[in-house]
Amino acid sequence: MLAANNGNNGVELARSFIPDLIVSEIMIDEMNGYEVLRLLLLTPATAEIPFIFCTTKSEKADRLFALKLGADDYVIKPFEFESFFLMVKMWIASGTQRCIRN
Repeated sequence: MLAANNGNNGVELARSFIPDLIVSEIMIDEMNGYEVLRLLLLTPATAEIPFIFCTTKSEKADRLFALKLGADDYVIKPFEFESFFLMVKMWIASGTQRCIRN
């Protein structure tokens, strides 16, 4: 597992190591999670990595925006660890199922 302390570092790590899955908060330093996702979708090597937002932003509009942007899933904190772990396992096993890109 790799972790970044801000959005810029997260993009750099993802491009360098090509992880099996990315989990990101939306509200992070230097660039928000939406921008991280947007930049990773522009890079062919990272565009197909499953991307999950794990955030305290609980409005339907926030979730809809994230999914339209290209996030594969959206989890609102706090969450049950077992459910989250099963979701992570599913995304790693299946890879991304992205069909629509903006």
